[in-house]
Amino acid sequence: MRMSEFQRAVADEFGDAYGRSLLNDLVLGVLGDRTAREALHGGVPPRKVWLALCDAMDVPQERRIGVGRLEPLKRSS
Repeated sequence: MRMSEFQRAVADEFGDAYGRSLLNDLVLGVLGDRTAREALHGGVPPRKVWLALCDAMDVPQERRIGVGRLEPLKRSS
């Protein structure tokens, strides 16, 4: 997973503003008690950070598979 795919996945799943907030504020124990942003800057691969974020936020498995799509996932009403 490239950084651009990570950023797109976060925005698609959480929205731009909330996604940025999660990256900056949510401390993830599985990433060494760091935020996602700190982990990324520390060299943790984006895919590992994405999956840790998904686990912490209870993102369903079916929405984790399509990581890296060029278009946002379409949600049913």
